[in-house]
Formats: sequence, structure tokens, C-alpha cells
Amino acid sequence: MNPIHDHNRAAWDARVQDGKRFTRAAMDDEMDRPLEILDPLGWLGGEITDKRILCLGAGGGRHGPMLANAGARVTVVDISPEMLRLDREMAEDRGLQIETLETSIDDLSMLAEAEYEAVMQPVSTCYVPDIRLAYRELARVMQPGGVYISRHKQPTNLQIDLAPTPAGFVIDTPYYHEGPLSPAKRPGPHREQGTMEFLHRWGDLLGGLCEAGFTIEAVTEPKFGDPSATPGSFEYRGHHLAPYIQLRARRTETPPATETLWTPASPQ
Repeated sequence: MNPIHDHNRAAWDARVQDGKRFTRAAMDDEMDRPLEILDPLGWLGGEITDKRILCLGAGGGRHGPMLANAGARVTVVDISPEMLRLDREMAEDRGLQIETLETSIDDLSMLAEAEYEAVMQPVSTCYVPDIRLAYRELARVMQPGGVYISRHKQPTNLQIDLAPTPAGFVIDTPYYHEGPLSPAKRPGPHREQGTMEFLHRWGDLLGGLCEAGFTIEAVTEPKFGDPSATPGSFEYRGHHLAPYIQLRARRTETPPATETLWTPASPQ
């Protein structure tokens, strides 16, 4: 039993029952243009017919069914059985074939090595305490040369409240915070109420990916800001802070040799 996994499984199951954000299946018009919606930058390379794609931490009736509708052979991994139910229902309604697997993103032990040509992962690394472990699991199940497309919460996104103070936005969670974060002060799309989240620093988000055997090829910060939005809204906050980072990385032929990174505090 893993209390973190159990907590987040129950939290996401409850979010599905309440119809919360990220728990609504794709609409018909979205299903008809899956790559335009899910891969507007073309990072998957266009044609995905028969490509083995892992949708990681991606239940909810969107990524898996949409990519299957574009011709891919899809496996959806999610910790929540209710999120996976949405995928199965959508696939059944559309006559699509997808595989679903209930597990956490940091435990892919039931998947074979080098099985997937591509992985798409929406925001989900914030729900596991050790992102490096999740990256190692990811590297094991990917084919050399495979592409990994992912979105993550930036650290500062988890350090500040949704609403500014009279003096502006205040960092109220230390950058080197350890363990699960305290619940958000107010509801909003920057945090998923009821879940247990973890702040991952840049050295883990980016350095951990490289150490697991990936080369980072492209980086973007999806824009969610609006300078005319009401203070205290997600869009107002997004004008001052990009909430997410989106990465395209390539699985290398062999993981790099483990080396100790020198820092000023390291012994000579």
C-alpha cells in the first residue's frame, strides 16, 4: 500500500464524480481533429497511424481516445479507475481500441521494455514525490529514439497563491520544500483541490530527464495569461507567471553515464 497513491487515486475518483476540471471527455468536434488539439506544434511528427503511443497520467476520455481516433495504438496509464472508465466509455462509443492500465506514473513495472515509440503526458508529475523515479520508469518502456511530449507545473506555480496581495504575488512556500504541499488557500485551476501535490525543482524537472537518458529538443511555456483579467483569476496570475512548461525530449540510444555535477560546495 502506498498512502500517496491511495490518496490521489481517491481524490481523482471524487473529481470525476463531481465533474471537475480535466475530467470531461473530448467533444465530437475535438475527436474529429485530434492532432490539431493535442499536438498543435507537430511534435509527434504528423502521421501516427499504427504508432505505439503511451498516454501517461492521461485518463479522462481525451488523450487516449483522440489519438486512437487518429490511428495510433494507444495505452492509457492513470492512477484513477474512474478516469480510465471515461476512456473506455469513449472508446466503446466510437468503436476504438485502447488499452487502459491502472497504476501510478512512477510504477510502470507491468509494461514491457522499449514498447512505445512516443509518450504524451499532460500535467501529472506533480502527484508523485520522486519525479526522477518516474523518468526512469518512462525511459525503460520507451524505444530508443522515441519522443516524449510532456507538460509540467513550474515550481513557482506551486509556491504562490492564486490571488495577489496589495504588494503583489508573494512566494509563501520555500523552493526547497520537502514533502507534500499544504492545500491551496483558495480553489482555482492552478491546484487540484483534494489531491496531494509535490513541488519539483528545475534540477529534477530538467536534469532528472537528462539523467534518465533523454535529450531535450524543445521547450515552450503555454500562454494562459490575460492582462485584462480580474485580479485573483487564473488568467490574471498567468499574465505574471507562466504556470506550465512543455517539453519535447528524445530517448537516447543509451542512458548517459552517471556523473557527479560539480557545484561550488563540492569538495575539490
